[in-house]
Order: sequence, then C-alpha cells, then structure tokens
Amino acid sequence: MAKIFNVTGACRPDKHYMVDLKSRLAAIREMVDEGDYFTINRARQYGKTTTLRALADYLRPDYIVVSMDFQRMSSSVFETENRFCVAFAKEFLKKIRIENELQEGIILSLKTMLEQRYEKLQLFDLFDSLSEICEKADRPIVLMIDEADQAANNQIFLDFLSQLRAGYLDRDMIPTFQSVILAGVYDIRSIKKKIRPTEEHKENSLWNITADFRVDMSFSAEDISGMLNAYEADYCTGMHVSQMAGLIYDYTSGYPYLVSRLCKLMDEYLFDGKEFINKAAVWSKGGFQRAVKILLEENNPLFDSLINKLYDFPEMNAVISSILFQGEQVSYNADDRAIRDAIMFGFIKVQDSALRISNRIFETRLYNKFLLDARQKENKIFAEGSRHKDQYIVDGHLNVRHILERFVDTFDFLYGDKDETFVEDEGRRYFMLFLKPIINGSGNCYVEAETRNRERMDLVIDYHGEQFICELKIWHGNAYNERGEQQLTDYMDYFHLKKGYMLSFNFNKKKETGVKEIVIEDRVLIEAVV
Repeated sequence: MAKIFNVTGACRPDKHYMVDLKSRLAAIREMVDEGDYFTINRARQYGKTTTLRALADYLRPDYIVVSMDFQRMSSSVFETENRFCVAFAKEFLKKIRIENELQEGIILSLKTMLEQRYEKLQLFDLFDSLSEICEKADRPIVLMIDEADQAANNQIFLDFLSQLRAGYLDRDMIPTFQSVILAGVYDIRSIKKKIRPTEEHKENSLWNITADFRVDMSFSAEDISGMLNAYEADYCTGMHVSQMAGLIYDYTSGYPYLVSRLCKLMDEYLFDGKEFINKAAVWSKGGFQRAVKILLEENNPLFDSLINKLYDFPEMNAVISSILFQGEQVSYNADDRAIRDAIMFGFIKVQDSALRISNRIFETRLYNKFLLDARQKENKIFAEGSRHKDQYIVDGHLNVRHILERFVDTFDFLYGDKDETFVEDEGRRYFMLFLKPIINGSGNCYVEAETRNRERMDLVIDYHGEQFICELKIWHGNAYNERGEQQLTDYMDYFHLKKGYMLSFNFNKKKETGVKEIVIEDRVLIEAVV
C-alpha cells in the first residue's frame, strides 16, 4: 500500500510520509530519564498525538508506558470524584494490559479495588493502588495523557493534578510514576481554580512541579527535505527537493499540519492532465503556489478553530490586528494575557523579543479575515477595486502600476479630507482592501515580517506565478523617502526583480499626488503618492 501525506489523526511511519522524529524523541527521553513531570502545550494540529505515540514506542523497551486520552472520556465522567476514579481506573487497566502485557498480579490491587469499591472509589484509593502498581512493576512506569486540557476547567481534574503533584513531591518515600506527560493546547500550568466557591477564579500552582519543555516540534527545512526525499524515492518526480522544502518552510515556518497539507494538496489534488500534466509539473513553484491558493481558500478544522478564537478573545484579536495593519512593534510581555493566549493558540511567535505572526499562511488567512471585517464596515473602497477589475489584467499579467494610479484617485476622492491619524492607521488596510477583489481567485498577497513597522511594510503580491513587491510607507521627508527607495531596490534584488512599486501616504499639505517612474541603475521604481 502506497504511503500518503496525512493530515487527520496521528501519523504512522509505515503508512505516511513523515519527518524523522528521532532527535526530538531522544531529547524527550532525557527528560523522562531525569524523572521530569512536564506538559507539551502546542497549538492545535501541531503533531502532539503523533509525537506521544512515537514516544511510547521509543520508551517501551525500558519503561512501562501507559498512554491515555482524556478526549475519550465523556464530560459526565468529571461530574463526581467517584465517576472520574472509576473511569480512570478502567482506562488505566485497559491500557496497561494492551500496551505492556503485564502479569495479572501486578494490577490485581487496582482491579480488586475497582470491583469492591465501585460506587465508593475516591482519589485517595485510586492513587494508593497506582502506587502499589508502580512498586511491583518490573520497570518504571511513564503516564502520558493526551488532550489533558479537555478537563482543565473541572474541579475533579484539579484534584487529580494535586494528587499527582503530591506523589511527585513524596517520590523518595512513596513509589509513583517515573514521569508524567500531559499534552494539550491550553497550558495546564495556568489553568484557573476557585479556591472557595464564592471567590473569583485565580491562578494556581497545582502543576508548579512541571519541568520546562523546550523541544522544538516545528519542522525545519532539513526535516521537510527528508520527508520529500522519501516521497521522491517512490515517485521520481524530478523535483528540486531542497528548493521545494525551502518554499514550504518559507510559507509555513514548519507548522506540521500546514506542511503536510500543502504536500497532500500537491500529491493528490493538482494533477489534472492540463496545467499540471504530470508530477514533475505539480512539484514546481507553480504547483506549490496553486496548493497555497487552495489551502488559503478552504475551510478546515485548523482555520475554523483559529478564526473562532478571534471572536472568543477580543483583546487577542486587537493585538493581532495592530501587528498586521499598523505595523505595531509589540514587545513580548509574559504578563499580558492577550499575548500569552495568542502564543498558546499558535497565532504569533516571539522573535528577538518582539511578536511576529507565526507563519505566512496564517498571516494571509488573517489578512483575509480582517479585510472581510473591514469590508463590512467600509465597502466603498472594496467596491471601487471590484468595479473595473478586468482592466488591471493585461494578457494574464497583473498591471500593478494601473492599480496604484486608480487607488490614488479613489483614495483621494473618498478620504482626501481625513486627518493624519486616519491615513496613518487605515491607509495600508484600505490599499489591501482595494487590491483584494482584483487578485482574488488568482493571487494572494502577504507582508514580509522583517519589514513590518509603523513607517513601512513590503507587500508581496503573488499572481499567476509572478511576484510583485510594493512598499507601503508613511512619508517622513525626502531623505527618508530616498532611503526607502534604496531599501526597496535591495529587496527587489532579493526577489530577483527589476521593477518595484512604492505607495507613500504623505501628510504634507503641499504634496503632489500621483504616480511617477524612477530609474535606479538597471531597476525601475513606480512610486505613487496619496
């Protein structure tokens, strides 16, 4: 049976193309050997379940591994202590039998207690039996719980954590688990607890024994190359593996689901016998850009979850919007709840103590979402972009100069009397809103993270396999403008382009609006001023 790229459920090396997890598993093994209790908190579909299953196989020669999943338990299980203890004991017994083939005598105490105290079983009894099993077992026991945060808001789960914590602190006197690994999206360390029913939720320290988990679970370009090499060995497409891996990494920053989804789209969805007549045509820059377009336009569980989080967490929504459109240089602050939530859900990452959108795919999808919101509030500029969009396409090529000319006229007509604050805050958003209907269906645009600030940002437009660079900047005098021109030409060199575009928002009352052409050596800049 041929292998596939998998995006649903855990990956298996015998069925799916995967990156090599050995170095990650070895790093986690070191923590287990040290007896650490820790959490693996990563965004949704970040490979947590795949890693846990691979880790269980990796540890099994030297450890008894009990791998549980709280998602398999119904919410009613957490309503009373007795229900939880019975459900946990049953699941523990099933897993320890299936996965480790232990002699019945080792688990007899838990089985007997479950039968005799079925309706009275409490956490104290449960942990007594678990301690006895740890003492009798011929190898140390590692407990892994996937989707642990499913029960994070439940008092019974907090009491369960308290018992695990107590066992860890008393491990020199009372036998207990070698290591406990909890995996989920929400950080178990920061769940909230009502100390008394009448009190507000407060941060607690039930899991303050946890060790730092610093293993990078994202895929590097080298990881992706390894996976593509395995695919290439099967299909001989002739793709340039390192270049394709670099493209995938540039757009995904190694987010596991996005990497696998793009590969799956190229492998299974693009071959049409026309534009992509064979796998060689598919595994090309053009094929990759088509896969990106499909991914950005589809509804999938990851995108649905991300967008829903924006509505559920309005403060986080505001932080992300300011980064995207206003170029705010938001510094990382561990005490800012909105920032912590955005990192936890995978929207942003910390780079050089500043916040960045996690990857180009998320950034483009977020732009699409925020531009839709802006369109609902201010439809005039979007309508103007839609009105004559065919005139911006000449022989299948995008005429960016004409787009800038029309935008200058439209913006001046609609918003020429607005104050400086409006232009500075909304100008770039409105240009992207004007551009959106023109390239929609055939192209995408994104902002290069390294150039995003309040003064300037470089907008990269992908259209039918061509790329265009347009710098969006706030006017700060001629000297500053000349520096911007030089920066743009440097960036054009990076993209191997001879023509670039610049849109300046100028607050000078004596400004000259319009579009002009500037020649710098062998390169041409088309500069528009509003």
